[in-house]
Amino acid sequence: MFLRMLDHLEEWLITFLMGAATFVIFLAVVHRFASGIPYIQDFTIKINVGWAQELCIYMFVWMAKFGAAYGVRNGTHVGVDVLVRALPKDKAKYLVMFGLLAGALFTGIVGTLGARFVWDNGFHYALMHDWLHMDVGDVPEGPTSPDLEISTWIAYSCVPLGSYLMCFRFLQVAWGFWKTGEVPHAEHGVKGVDDAALEPDDVPNLSADGARK
Repeated sequence: MFLRMLDHLEEWLITFLMGAATFVIFLAVVHRFASGIPYIQDFTIKINVGWAQELCIYMFVWMAKFGAAYGVRNGTHVGVDVLVRALPKDKAKYLVMFGLLAGALFTGIVGTLGARFVWDNGFHYALMHDWLHMDVGDVPEGPTSPDLEISTWIAYSCVPLGSYLMCFRFLQVAWGFWKTGEVPHAEHGVKGVDDAALEPDDVPNLSADGARK
């Protein structure tokens, strides 16, 4: 149940960010075009859309971070598997597991460093002062963004959130590979090309115990 909700939340967030960023960019382009039309420009130049570019940058960064986690879950990341295919399957499974655990370790480290950066960049002040109404002494409030004028820790929080989610996805795929011997595999999406034709005849799939099928 939890995993299903997390999957849907991940997909909805990516879809929303992609659609919202596209819509904001469209409005900004229309505004710029309309600002050069007589009679209309007197009205449009009064509308400030200078925040649109900054907002879109933040939304695309958030989309990229959570999209990376989605890619791990669905096997859509580009990978070099020449060495894996060259090894016997009973040995290749250890290399695959090492790669998955290394990915989890790396994203876990990035998430921890990102969380520390967000904490020092203003989240500490917001949590203690604004939310818990505690005396924080000389703890700085943290910078704000130039156009949106929001606390930058809000925008930067995508780094720990997205990285920790990606770490979880690596561990989820590793657990599934340990149990079934299979990893997520994305469809190539080329019409008229059979998936089986893309797989070498001498590279069968792994079973749960690493034996050849």
